[in-house]
Amino acid sequence: MAYFLKKSHYKKGVYLQIYESFYDPERKQTVHKSYRAIGYCHELQEKGIDDPIRHFSEEVDALNRERKRNKEPVREITDESPERCLGYFPFKNVHDAMSVKRYLDLLQTQTDFPFNVFSMFSSLVYARLVQPCSKRKTFHDVWPRLWETDPASLTQLYEGIAFLGDNYEKILEIYAHEVSRVFGYKTEQTYFDCTNFYFEIDREDEFRRKGPEKNNRRDPIVGLGLLLDANQVPLGMKMFPGNQSEVPVIRHVLSDLKQQHHIKGKTIRVADKGLNCAENIHHAIQHGDGYIHSKSIAKLPKTEKEWVLLTDGYKQVLDTNDKVKYFIKSCVAEFIYEYKDTSGVKQRFTVTEKRVVTLNPKLRTKKIAEIKKQVNKVKNLCLSQAKRKEYGDAAKYVNFEAIDEQGLTTDNRIEAALNQEAILQDIELAGFNLIVTSEIDMTPLDIYDAYHNLWRIEESFKVMKSQLDARPVYLQKQNTIIGHFLICYVAVLLLRLLQIHVFKNHYASEAIMDFARGFRLVNISPNKFINITKHAPFIDALAEKTGLPVKSYFLNNGQIKNMLNNRFKLKK
Repeated sequence: MAYFLKKSHYKKGVYLQIYESFYDPERKQTVHKSYRAIGYCHELQEKGIDDPIRHFSEEVDALNRERKRNKEPVREITDESPERCLGYFPFKNVHDAMSVKRYLDLLQTQTDFPFNVFSMFSSLVYARLVQPCSKRKTFHDVWPRLWETDPASLTQLYEGIAFLGDNYEKILEIYAHEVSRVFGYKTEQTYFDCTNFYFEIDREDEFRRKGPEKNNRRDPIVGLGLLLDANQVPLGMKMFPGNQSEVPVIRHVLSDLKQQHHIKGKTIRVADKGLNCAENIHHAIQHGDGYIHSKSIAKLPKTEKEWVLLTDGYKQVLDTNDKVKYFIKSCVAEFIYEYKDTSGVKQRFTVTEKRVVTLNPKLRTKKIAEIKKQVNKVKNLCLSQAKRKEYGDAAKYVNFEAIDEQGLTTDNRIEAALNQEAILQDIELAGFNLIVTSEIDMTPLDIYDAYHNLWRIEESFKVMKSQLDARPVYLQKQNTIIGHFLICYVAVLLLRLLQIHVFKNHYASEAIMDFARGFRLVNISPNKFINITKHAPFIDALAEKTGLPVKSYFLNNGQIKNMLNNRFKLKK
C-alpha cells in the first residue's frame, strides 16, 4: 500500500486529492481509493498556501514514511549475535582440497561418538584462526558466529579433543600424507627447532614438568618440536615432557617421518646450536643425511677459535645499496666428535666438515652495547652487595668467591667481583656466527641462506604463541593438552599452505591472519549480509585470484556458500 497525490484537471481548475493504492487479492490487481479530498489549487492559494502541490506532496511523503514504520516489525536484541566470522574460508578451501575427512572418519569407527570428529576438529581449527580463546568460550561465543558447525555439547567437545590427543601421531601422519599428495613436500632440506609452553600450576605431573623454560619462568612446562620442509611447510611435530632434553627429539621425528613417507633421498637437517651435538651429527651421517648447524664459538678449541678471529680470508657481502651487510669466510677440514652411546660407552668419529663464519658489524655494535649495559648493572649490584639471584643473566660476568683481606679463598662470606675474562671474551666474539655443515660442495652464501631460513620456524612458534594464543592452556589431562596443540599445529599448517602454495609467499603471515580475524559480516535480513571488513591489499589479491565478491558491501547466502565451497587451482 502507498499514498500518492492525485491532480484532476477540471474547467474550474486543478483539484487535489490524496489517494491510497493497495493490492486486491480478489481482483488480483492494484486498486486505488480516495484517502482525503483537498480542494482546488486556486482556493488553497487564497487560504495562504502558496504552492499547494508541493505542500501536499510533502504530506504524502510523510504518510508513506509513517506507513513504512508501522508496517516493519520492531527488531529487538536477542541472545544470538548477528555477526558472522567468515575469515576462515580460504583456510577451509585449502583444508577441503585434502581427503583428511575420509581417513578421520575411518579412525572414528573405533568410537561410539554421536558427532563427527572431523567436523568438530575443523570447527575448532577455524575458531582458533578467527578468535583464539578457551574451549568453553569457543563453544559458547565463537562457534555460533561461524557459518556452519555441527551441533555438539561442551562435554562432547572435550571428549573429541581427548580423542585427538590419544591419536595425534596417526592424525599427523594423515595430514602429512595428504599434504604430500596434494601439494608435495620438499625434503632435500628440513628445518627443526623446539620450544616449550608453560602451565600456571603449582604441582608437576608426568607430562608437565619443570625444565629450562624459554622465558625463564619457574612453572611446569611441556616441550614441542616442530619440523618444516625446505618451503617451511610443517612436516610434523613431537610433544614431550618439559624435563626431557630436546636434543634427541630431532632424531625421533625425522626417523619416523622418513619411514612413514618412504623418503629415501638425502635430507639436510638444519637446526640451531641447541640441537648441535655429536650424537645428532652421527645419526644424520649414519642415515645418509646431511646437516647445517650453528656452533658456539666460545666453546671451540683454541686453534679453531683463532681461525675465526683471524681477519685473513674474510670477504664482504654487500646489500642492495652497496653497503657492507656482513663479512664471510669458510674452510673445509676433518673434525673429531665424541659422544656416549646408550650403554655409556664413549664413541669417537671423524667427519669432513665445511665451516662458515660470518661477522655482522651492526650486530657486533649492538652486542657490545648490551654487554656494557650488563657490566654496568653488575658493578652497581656488586657495590650494593646484592644477592646472587638478583644478577639474573648478568651473573655470567661475576665471580662469586669467599676471600680474606689478602685476596685468598677462605670459608668467609661470599664476595662478588667482575669476571673480566668472560667480559673480554664476549666483547671479542660479539657479532661472529659459526655455521658447520656436512655439505662441503655448497657455497658459503648458500649455506648461510639455508641456515638463516630458520627464522621461518621461529615465526611458526610466534604464530602459535601470539596469534593463535596457544598459551595459557586451560586443559589438564595429557591427551586434551596434546589435542589442543594438534589444533594449533593444523592451524599453522593451513596458514603455511595458503601462504606458500596458494599466494606464492607474496604475503606475510600477519596479513593473512589479519584477514582471518577481520573478515566479518553482519546479518540484516534472512538473505542479506553487510560486509564490515576493513580494506587491505590481501583482500584485493584474494578477490583477483578467486573472483569471489570479498570486497562487496552486500552479500547473500549464495555468495557466502560459494566462498566456503571455493577451490583454489593448485599445482603440485
